[in-house]
Amino acid sequence: MEVTCLLLLALIPLHCQGQGVYAPAQAQIVHAGQACVVKEDNISERVYTIREGDTLVLQCLVTGHPRPQVRWTKTAGSASDKFQETSVFNETLRIERIARTQGGRYYCKAENGVGVPAIKSIRVDVQYLDEPVLTVHQTVSDVRGNFYQEKTVFLRCTVNSNPPARFIWKRGLDTLSHSQDNGVDIYEPLYTQGETKVLKLKNLRPQDYASYTCQVSVRNVCGIPDKAVTFWLTNTTAPPALKLSVNETLVVNPGENVTVQCLLTGGDPLPQLQWSHGPGPLPLGALAQGGTLSIPSVQAQDSGYYNCTATNNVGNPAKKTVNLLVRSMKNATFQITPDVIKESENIQLGQDLKLSCHVDAVPQEKVTYQWFKNGKPARMSKRLLVTRNDPELPAVTSSLELIDLHFSDYGTYLCVASFPGAPVPDLSVEVNISSETVPPTISVPKGKAVVTVREGSPAELHCEVRGKPRPPVLWSRVDKDAALLPSGLPLETSDGKLRLERVSRDMSGTYRCQTARYNGFNVRPREAQVQLNVQFPPEVEPSSQDVRQALGRPVLLRCSLLRGSPQRISSAVWRFKGQLLTLPPAVPVAAEAPDHSELRLDAVTRDSSGSYECSISNDVGSAACLFQVSAKAYSPEFYFDTPNPTRSHKLSKNYSYVLQWTQREPDAVDPLLNYRLSVRQLNQQNAMVKAIPVRRVEKGQLLEYILTDLRVPHSYEVRLTPYTTFGAGDTASRIIHYTEPINSPNLSDNTCHFEDEKICGYTQDLTDNFDWTRQNALTQNPKRSPNTGPPTDISGTPEGYYMFIETSRPRELGDRARLVSPLYNASAKFYCVSFFYHMYGKHIGSLNLLVRSRNKGALDTHAWSLSGNKGNVWQQAHVPINPSGPFQIIFEGVRGSGYLGDIAIDDVTLKKGECPRKQMDPNKVVVMPGSGAPWQSRPQLWGPMAIFLLALQR
Repeated sequence: MEVTCLLLLALIPLHCQGQGVYAPAQAQIVHAGQACVVKEDNISERVYTIREGDTLVLQCLVTGHPRPQVRWTKTAGSASDKFQETSVFNETLRIERIARTQGGRYYCKAENGVGVPAIKSIRVDVQYLDEPVLTVHQTVSDVRGNFYQEKTVFLRCTVNSNPPARFIWKRGLDTLSHSQDNGVDIYEPLYTQGETKVLKLKNLRPQDYASYTCQVSVRNVCGIPDKAVTFWLTNTTAPPALKLSVNETLVVNPGENVTVQCLLTGGDPLPQLQWSHGPGPLPLGALAQGGTLSIPSVQAQDSGYYNCTATNNVGNPAKKTVNLLVRSMKNATFQITPDVIKESENIQLGQDLKLSCHVDAVPQEKVTYQWFKNGKPARMSKRLLVTRNDPELPAVTSSLELIDLHFSDYGTYLCVASFPGAPVPDLSVEVNISSETVPPTISVPKGKAVVTVREGSPAELHCEVRGKPRPPVLWSRVDKDAALLPSGLPLETSDGKLRLERVSRDMSGTYRCQTARYNGFNVRPREAQVQLNVQFPPEVEPSSQDVRQALGRPVLLRCSLLRGSPQRISSAVWRFKGQLLTLPPAVPVAAEAPDHSELRLDAVTRDSSGSYECSISNDVGSAACLFQVSAKAYSPEFYFDTPNPTRSHKLSKNYSYVLQWTQREPDAVDPLLNYRLSVRQLNQQNAMVKAIPVRRVEKGQLLEYILTDLRVPHSYEVRLTPYTTFGAGDTASRIIHYTEPINSPNLSDNTCHFEDEKICGYTQDLTDNFDWTRQNALTQNPKRSPNTGPPTDISGTPEGYYMFIETSRPRELGDRARLVSPLYNASAKFYCVSFFYHMYGKHIGSLNLLVRSRNKGALDTHAWSLSGNKGNVWQQAHVPINPSGPFQIIFEGVRGSGYLGDIAIDDVTLKKGECPRKQMDPNKVVVMPGSGAPWQSRPQLWGPMAIFLLALQR
C-alpha cells in the first residue's frame, strides 16, 4: 500500500518569551574551501593558509537581532591599514583562484543598528612556490702577485615563495653541503630580492666542471611540490656579448625600410635574444626574428630607443641600444622680442628688435634655418645678425636681430626650416614688421563676462584679442588646481573662444584667458577672466519615504531642497495617486525663498492612504519626493538565533521547527490582530496557510510558533504577514532547512543522521588518502559495484543519507579515509559513542574508531576496531570512552584487498555516561518490509508513526 504523508501545521499556542530580544551584532569567522593550515595553533591565531590558485571561502557567522548585515573588507597588505575601495556584502566571501596579492587581513563587519558593529578579522596567508632562477657569475683575481690566477664561480639560485623556501644544492646526484671541502661554500647573500642561496666554487678545479641542480622546497606545504633548475658548468661557460650592425644613433627618412641586426659575439650556453622598444611596444608591423629587427615604411612616431638584450643566465645580460630617429618637422612658431635692454614692449625706430623662429624637429640639431626679407635672402651686416641657440629661447632656435631699427627695415620676413638633402617638406613662418605691428591686448566683450548655461548644454567663453600679429589664446581654470585637460596643460585657441560640449555642474567656476608668448610678441602675457555658471535641476530629500501611522492620526510630509542652481524653489506641486492636489498652492517666489514644501494630513484613513508626490522646480528642472502613506503594519523580523530550532524524528522522516520572530515597530500603527502563516515545500506549488491570533504585541517581544510534520530532509519557504484593522501588512519570508545538532554532547539526544550537507560539523581529515562520501539511495551511482555497500540508510527510506567509503579505483590496499567530529569540551568523565555500521563485501578492510585528545597537543588513541565482511546488515556498536580533556572522535575506514569493500556508518550518537552493559546481539536482526535484506532491531527508535507505517505496508 502506498502511503501519502501530508504536511501538518500543529497549532501550538504562541509563546511570548519576554522583551528585549533586540541584541547587538556578534560575529565569528570560520573558513571552508581548500584551506591547508600548516599548524593547528594557527586556527586560534586566526590565520587561514591556502595555496595560490585554490578557492578561498570565509564565512562570517553572525548573531544578533534584527539579523545583522555583513560587509567584508580587506587591508591592502599585512602591514597596511588602508581598506580596499570595494566591499563584499554577503555572509560568505568566496574568491576563486586566489592570487598571492590577495593575501592579507580580511575583516568581517556585522551591524544591525543595535549597539556598535561587530568586527572580526582573519589573516589569509597565500602559499606559493615559483620556478627557481639560476644565474652564474665568475671572477678572476690575482693571487701571490702574478704567479697564477684564481677563478671563482658563483651559482646564484633565486626563488619567490611563501613560506620561505629551503634550498638543496646538488652536483650531479650528490648533495652538497656548506664547507664540504675547501672548494665549496654555500651562503645567503645580503640585500637580494626574493630568497637567494649562493653556491661558491673557489679556485675552480677540473671536478667542478659538472651539472649543478638547485632544488627548492616549501616542505610540501599545501601539497606544493618541490621545484628544481639545472645548469651545466663547463670550461667554455661565458656571459653573452653583442655587437650591432648599425651605429647606436640611426637617422632615417620617413617611408624607409629599417633593418637592424644584433649579432652574438660570445656566450655559452647559447644566449637568447629579445628586442624591445621604449616607450611603448614595438611598432605595428615590426618583425623581430632572433637578432634581426625589421620595421617596414618607418614613420615619425616610430622614433625611439630599441633595445637588444641577450641572456643565458651567465653573468649580466648583454644589452645594446639603437636610438632610431625618423626625420620630421612640425609646429613652426615665431616670436617678436622688442628691445630687452630698454625694457620696451613696443617696436620703436632706433631701438633693437629680435625675430625668432623655431620648429619641433627630429633630430633637432640637424635643422637649418634661412631668413628672407620681402622675398629675397636676408643679407648679414653690422645691423642684421643671424644667431642660433639663444639661451633665452628653446634649443635650436634661429634669431634675426635688427640693431638700431631703421624705417628701411620694415617689411615681411620669412623663416624657412629644412633638412638639407632629406625628403622632408620645409616649414616656414612669416612675420610682418611695420609701424602697425603692436603688442596684444585682451578683454572680454560686453555682456560676456558671465556665461550661464544649463547642464548638458554647450557653452562658449569668449575673450577678444587685439594687436598685430594676433597671438593664440591660452585658457585655464582659476579656481581649481586641475586644468581643463587631463594632461594638465592649458587649452590653446586661435580665435579666443573656448567651446565646451555638454557642460556639467563641476565645470562651474572662473576661467582665465591669456595671450601666448609665441606667434606674436614675446612680452608679458595679457589676461582676462570669464565666469561660467552651470545651472542644474534641484536635488531633494527624501527621494522616497515610507510613512506609517495608525488610522485617525495626523501626518506631516516635508520635501526639502538639498541643492540646485539656482538654489531656490520656484514652484512646488503636490499630487496624490497621480492627481493634482489643490492644497497647498504653489510656493510663491519671495525675497527669502523657502527651501522646503510641506503637506499636512489631518488623519490617516483608508481613502487618504497611498502615494504622494511633491514636485519641486527651480526654473531649470524639477525633482520629486515620493511618500508612501499607509496604516499597514511593518514586516515581522525573523529571529535567527533560536537554539536548536530543529527537532527530528528519524523513523517517521519528519521534523519540527521552532519559528521565532519579533514585530518591527508595532506601536507605529494600529494593534496587531493576527498573523497569516504560509508554508510551502521548495519545488512545490501548494502551500499550507494558517491564521495565528495574537494579543497586544510589544516592541522587542519574541513570538514563537512550532511547525510540525516537516519532511526530512526537505527545505521550506515560510511567509509571515501581520494583520491590523487596516488590513494586511508587509510580508517577511525566509527559508528553513533541516539541520542536525552539532553542539557538545549533553544528556539529551545528540544523534547525527547525516541528513544535512554540513554533516553535523564533521570534516574530512587532510592527512588521509581519500574522503568519506555522503549519499542516499537516490544519489547512488547506478553503476556502483554490486555485492557491497548498503542499499539505504538505517531508516530504510530512499531519502535517508549515510556516510560511506568508496573502495573502487584508484583506491589501493591500505588507503585510509578519516572523518573527524567537531571539537567537544569534556564535561563528564565517561562518554558513550553509539553508531550503526554496514560492512558488506568480500574485500572489506577495517573500520576503526579513534579518540583525538586535545589536552596536550593532538594525540589519537584507538578505541574500537572491526575488520572483515559482516553481512548485508546494519549493526550497532556502543563504544565507551573517557577523554581527559577536549576531544574529537574519528571514524577511520581502511581499504581492503579489492573493490568489494565499501564500509558505511549512520546515526552516530554521543552521550554522557557509560554505555549500556548489555550489548545487542549482532545476529538478532529484523527483516524490514519491502527489502530482502535483514536490519538490526533498534527498539528505542520505533515510535507510533513508524509502527503505523509498517502496519500499512504489510
